[in-house]
Amino acid sequence: MIISDPCVVSLTWQLSDGQNRPIDELTEPVEFFFGGDDLLPKVEEALAGHAVGDELQLHLEPEHAFGDYEAGLVCFEDRKLLPEQLETGMAFEGLPEGHATPGMPDDKLYIVTEIYPSHVVLDGNHPLAGMSLRLAVKVRDVREASAAEIEAKSVGGSAITVLGQGPAAAPGSLH
Repeated sequence: MIISDPCVVSLTWQLSDGQNRPIDELTEPVEFFFGGDDLLPKVEEALAGHAVGDELQLHLEPEHAFGDYEAGLVCFEDRKLLPEQLETGMAFEGLPEGHATPGMPDDKLYIVTEIYPSHVVLDGNHPLAGMSLRLAVKVRDVREASAAEIEAKSVGGSAITVLGQGPAAAPGSLH
């Protein structure tokens, strides 16, 4: 079967930064909905028309991956607003109740980047924002999408969203 909208593709990959330093490796195949919300548009564009066994080498500039880094998405919040058990790398959907930074979007995943006695630095940028990426991807399987997958525009349940726009990953994981 050839990859075309809508279908489900199983992929493995090696993800590196622009200087070929490893970032992520997916060694076991994971399913993604092709033609929906599971993959970045440039990744879908590259996969279109390919079949099982095909291997692709992609270079993604920030505008085709996770966007430019926006300094305006970094804020300082009172330490008392966040849970007592707090670690660098933890992620929160939206800012804490009573936050002091006006104009910050509520629909972002904020990562704790620094912890001080009086305040915490939260970053609403994707961890890979501003980075050029290299992706070596292999197509492991292609199948027809179910009616539920087509309706949802996602295979759902996949915690791996490095290359997609899917739901927030668990705290401490790469989203």
